[in-house]
Amino acid sequence: MGGARTQGAPDGTRMSGSDSDALRPVSVRLERCGKTFADGTKALEPLDLEIAAGETAVFLGPSGCGKTTTLRLIAGLEMPDPGGRVLFDGVDVTALPVEKRNVGLVFQSYALFPNMDVRGNVAYGLRVRGMAKPEREKRVDEMLAMMRIEALAHRRIDQLSGGQRQRVALARALAVRPRALLLDEPLTALDAKLRDALRVEIDALLRRLGITAIYVTHDQAEAMALGDRIVVMEHGRVAQAGTPREIYQAPATRFVAEFIGTMNRLAGRAEAGRFVTAAGAIPWPEAPAGAREILFRPEAVRLSADGETPHLAGAVISAFFMGDHTRLFVAAGEGAPLVVEAAARRHFARGDRVGLVVDPAGLLTLKDSA
Repeated sequence: MGGARTQGAPDGTRMSGSDSDALRPVSVRLERCGKTFADGTKALEPLDLEIAAGETAVFLGPSGCGKTTTLRLIAGLEMPDPGGRVLFDGVDVTALPVEKRNVGLVFQSYALFPNMDVRGNVAYGLRVRGMAKPEREKRVDEMLAMMRIEALAHRRIDQLSGGQRQRVALARALAVRPRALLLDEPLTALDAKLRDALRVEIDALLRRLGITAIYVTHDQAEAMALGDRIVVMEHGRVAQAGTPREIYQAPATRFVAEFIGTMNRLAGRAEAGRFVTAAGAIPWPEAPAGAREILFRPEAVRLSADGETPHLAGAVISAFFMGDHTRLFVAAGEGAPLVVEAAARRHFARGDRVGLVVDPAGLLTLKDSA
């Protein structure tokens, strides 16, 4: 499992007293949790998974893979198929409705109340729970300060930007001191620059609070940035669960390899310590016998230097200047072009011949997904 976050106060210090007790992170365990809807649609195959207390687990996958269904089972918004169980700290909460589980929920739409101002939205859950007004007002003040939205306290929701609404939704979810924070595509509706900025803020917030967090996204960059552990889902099943580094560097299946980041594929055959292709041969002393295809990331291949014998030869199909580097698409043998990162200062034109050197340590051979 990925390392759990350290519990602490918003200013980085450890919390004490009742706040520390209320923010004690909870472990979450799913046992044989599947989900079949009334029309017979199988959204989730029976799933066994444990999320450690204080861990941020990111469910990642394409639309329809079961990640949101899994989150809704944890929240209590859906019931698992017979035989499935959801446990918090080892206690079976399967039969408990969402309002009894004390989880914080943040949705893509934020689900804020338009008839209330910011302060009213943040206070809503506390008022429903019957918290006395003086304590409620103090808690709301704390949340507004934590999210740096004190100046927006009396604004209507329709007067807020997307980023401001997201902060209000987070403040409302955290105000009730939830046992776990569940976030379903919370940044999807925002523009790219704001999404990047808020991703950093959410990561810092989760690390300060030490809360158990379950985050659903289809965005690989979000998953890599936020997750202690990433759960990659495919067709209602877990394809692989591991740290961001494990998922990227040691994908378990072809689906995971190609869904996470950019992956090059090259057909050929392993023979005599090399992988031989139509475009050349890559030295590979540890090549598995019978290998007919290799995969490797763009960072495992580079342009050959002057006077260096290349492993592969090809022609530039496209070149995209990215500022700090140029991304090349190189035709090398049969199949899809290879993606290669080159120094930004060099200019490339379509049809330029290039030599490529591949690091054998970056080569993978993978089975198909189950």
